[in-house]
Amino acid sequence: MAEWQPLIATGAGVVALLVLILWARMNAFIALILVAILSAIAGGMGPEQALDTVIAGMGGTLGFIAVVIGLGALFGAMLEASGGVTALAKSLLHNRGVGTGRWAMALIGLLASIPVFFDVALIILAPLVFAAARSVGKPAMSFGLPLLGGLVVAHSFIPPTPGPMAVAKIFGADLAWMILFGVITGAFAAAVAGPVFASILDRMKAMPEGHDQFTGAEVNDEAPVMGARATASIIIAPLILILAGTLARTMIPEEAAGAASFLRDTLVLVGHPFVALILACGGAYIFFRGGSETAKAKLSRALSKALEPTGAVILVTGAGGAFKQVLVETGAGGQLAEAALGVGMTPILAAYVLTLLIRIAQGSATVAMITGAGLVAPFAESAGLSGPELALVALACAAGSAALSHVNDSGFWLVGRIFGLTPNETLRTWTLAATLASVAGFAAVSFLALFV
Repeated sequence: MAEWQPLIATGAGVVALLVLILWARMNAFIALILVAILSAIAGGMGPEQALDTVIAGMGGTLGFIAVVIGLGALFGAMLEASGGVTALAKSLLHNRGVGTGRWAMALIGLLASIPVFFDVALIILAPLVFAAARSVGKPAMSFGLPLLGGLVVAHSFIPPTPGPMAVAKIFGADLAWMILFGVITGAFAAAVAGPVFASILDRMKAMPEGHDQFTGAEVNDEAPVMGARATASIIIAPLILILAGTLARTMIPEEAAGAASFLRDTLVLVGHPFVALILACGGAYIFFRGGSETAKAKLSRALSKALEPTGAVILVTGAGGAFKQVLVETGAGGQLAEAALGVGMTPILAAYVLTLLIRIAQGSATVAMITGAGLVAPFAESAGLSGPELALVALACAAGSAALSHVNDSGFWLVGRIFGLTPNETLRTWTLAATLASVAGFAAVSFLALFV
């Protein structure tokens, strides 16, 4: 029994974590820190060692992720204030038929939710959904589901959104592999959950009518500071820079001299997430220099509020890192790996299942993927996985976090309110779409795992 003490302590900790968050309604950050400390002590550590482990895990995670989340929030605020996201949406939807419009809406969701938080992107783009639906005489969810499919996938699968960034850090996965595989698996998941699912519901005449929350409201027609092409380019730019930095590290030897050395150093520098996001923010800011005083004032207000919603995300991310460090230091992670292997679970399957269970239990996709990653990271580390394999395990956590958004998820109620759906209609549309995105994403991850 003493031999398995760390694993037993961790299992009890996970149960306690769910009880505290679900039944006691404790704040997720406090619950994670408390359970990390108690799990460390129950796993055999002394009080001082337990606290030092939690501090090390928290600091090691936030040293990277806090900067990225902060820069990402500022970048998203600039795009929102510029009107660029709306301009991009209008451009992609212009004179499109129903079928093409659905695919365009899914692409809008994917692009918009990379720099902008899910709920913010949904609120910004909802009037365009209703306008597109009215123009062809369709229920709003005919275009809303494709948008939601793109939004939920980008929110869960594609860095630099906070959840995938945090999971990549916890696993030690290379961001370039995360971005590359996240785009591939995410595009498939968004297609299945969005345009394909919406067209099936339409053919079955099962699409709820909902209620137009924006009837009589005018979409903001003020000239955007940033146009559609500029917005798309500036969203994609940091992803390309990060990929270029990884390719440079991989393909150009560190001992290279002359021009090759200069090229490697330059690409590694601009391809670091910190620098890539700073350059993206700088690029967005340039467009405001020639803007009106009204646009500049809007930017100032957006930037002053941009960091407000990031505090909770940063703290929960750090607490997840602390919990993961406890698993590593107590040896519970290794024992968890042995137990999972004993029942035939691969790291990818374990990542998906554990994250899915946490998501169902407590609602938050970000908390679920971070907690799931903390549980599985020692398992993945002990399995000696390569860089691409680690990225796929991280994406399995992302896929698990997308599923079964229901009444304990704030996103469930936000979607229902915006589209005027009853809880039952929200379950039949949004919840099912999010679950399809999860299953399709996991299927794509498992398929890629056969070739890496």
